[in-house]
Amino acid sequence: MANRMEENRYITPVNIVFALINAVVYVVLEIMGDTTDALFMYNHGAMYPYAVLQDGEWYRLLTSSFLHFGLAHLVNNLILLICLGSYLERRYGKARYIILYLVCAVGGSLVSMRHMLYTQDIAVSAGASGVVFGMVGALLFLVLQNKGRFEDLSLRRFLLMMALALYNGFAAAGVDNAAHVGGLIVGFVMGAVFFALEKLAQAVRC
Repeated sequence: MANRMEENRYITPVNIVFALINAVVYVVLEIMGDTTDALFMYNHGAMYPYAVLQDGEWYRLLTSSFLHFGLAHLVNNLILLICLGSYLERRYGKARYIILYLVCAVGGSLVSMRHMLYTQDIAVSAGASGVVFGMVGALLFLVLQNKGRFEDLSLRRFLLMMALALYNGFAAAGVDNAAHVGGLIVGFVMGAVFFALEKLAQAVRC
C-alpha cells in the first residue's frame, strides 16, 4: 500500500496531460518526418529568433516547448517533468500549475531568444527543458520558503540536484542553456508571485 501511494504521488492530472501532449506531438512529428532535423522542426513550430521578431510568429515561444529533437531528448525531459511537476501541482492546484507551466515555457524561450541575439549564435531551439528548469526554480523557492524542506526535498539534496542538472547542460554540446537559466529564474519568480498572492488573499480574508 505504501509503495502504491509513493508511485501515485507522481500521477497528477494536469501534469500528466502536459506530458502526454509532449509525447503525442513527438510521435505525430516522428511519423511525419525527422524530429532531429532542424529545418523540419522549424517548419513545425520550433523557436527561431528571426521568425519570431521579423515574421511576428510569437506562437513559437510556446509551441517550441512541446517539440523535442529525438526520443532521448523527449524522455529525459518527461521523466523530470513528471517527477518535479507533481510536487508543484499538489502544492498550487490545477489552475495555478497551468499558469506556471505556460509562463515558464514562454519565459525560457524569451531568455533563449535574447541570448541568441546577443551572442549572434542563432539556432533552431525546442524542448520542454525551459519548463523543467522553471519547475526547479519554483521548487527552490518553496524549499527556501519552508526553511530548507518541502515534502521529502531537503535544501541540500535539492541544490545538489539543481547543480548537477545545470552542469550536465553546460557540459553537453547543443544544449540551450539560456532556456534552462531563463526557466529557472522565471520559475523562482513565479513561486514568489504565488506566495505574495496567497499572503494577500489571507490578509483580505482577515
